[in-house]
Amino acid sequence: MKIAAIIQARMGSTRLPGKVLKKVLDKPLLEYQIERIQKATLVDEIIIATTVEERDTPIVALCEQMGVLSYRGSEHDVLSRYFEAAQAFNVDVIVRLTSDCPLIDPVIIDKVIAQFLKQQPHVDYVSNTLKRTYPRGLDTEVFSFNALKEAANNAQLPRDREHVTSYFYTNPTIFTLENIEHDQNYSHYRWTVDTPEDFTLVTHILTEMYDANKLFHLEDVIQLLKEHPEWNEINANIEQKKL
Repeated sequence: MKIAAIIQARMGSTRLPGKVLKKVLDKPLLEYQIERIQKATLVDEIIIATTVEERDTPIVALCEQMGVLSYRGSEHDVLSRYFEAAQAFNVDVIVRLTSDCPLIDPVIIDKVIAQFLKQQPHVDYVSNTLKRTYPRGLDTEVFSFNALKEAANNAQLPRDREHVTSYFYTNPTIFTLENIEHDQNYSHYRWTVDTPEDFTLVTHILTEMYDANKLFHLEDVIQLLKEHPEWNEINANIEQKKL
């Protein structure tokens, strides 16, 4: 059984164009994310699912530089891009991540995968996002290839084609879903990078932590933000895009 993290990535972000290759300490955000995913012990392979647009060629170049697989598909039908990438590389279990999460925690990735594997064959989808208790930016979703195939074949709404997994959690009578919660509610933290304010906060965190401890975890960032509570205000007014 092959477990692959598939990360959707493109340069055409509307609120912060080119964000995935914006640099902190002279390193692109996507490179930080790939480094951290590589520390997850239950991930067999990493696939960057980008688009056929010419502007996304630098993403493919970074993948080649890092020895990571890439797949190019539709820019807007992200569901088909995921399905085709999983099919092309014979993936059995998909770990869906998005490229705006450079602080993703490999321990949390392994925790969600382990719960999915433990519940087989009774669960189609496990995530830490159905009820949010983790900071936004540590989102991890795990599902079977068969569930992805069913979604790719049957989802009709533009929302479901764009957001990949919305077809799962809006159809709980078709799919069996499970959520993982943290023992403390950290959902008010926002560590994703979708705006200039988000990028400023993540720059502060990486600049402070990376050289001393490249494999910092959720608890390390929480402690840092307790020491610098003013940093939380940098992107406090940012609203997540609605589904």
